[in-house]
Amino acid sequence: MNMSSQGLLVVLIVGLVAGWLAGQIVRGTGFGVIGDLIVGILGAFVGSWLLPQMGIHLGTGVLSAIVNATIGAMVLLLIVRLFRGGGWGSNWGSGWGSRRRGWGRRW
Repeated sequence: MNMSSQGLLVVLIVGLVAGWLAGQIVRGTGFGVIGDLIVGILGAFVGSWLLPQMGIHLGTGVLSAIVNATIGAMVLLLIVRLFRGGGWGSNWGSGWGSRRRGWGRRW
């Protein structure tokens, strides 16, 4: 399988936007460029598997790819949050703009 440089650029942009959006929605802040990219690309895999399993088909195009990857990344982040501890309530309702402890905490 050969991917053109344009195709690779689209994958990277979709992953970056989706990871940033999912970080904003679930966490309240992004994960940095590399973190957003990784979360977005992994979310694209999760979303492309999960949404058809649920009977949801978003269509084709860059916008549907971003929505698909964002939904997958949100599911991925929520699952990671459950397994890392903290459950649903520890960081969930502290507001959109506030800094939250969790993934970005440094010791």
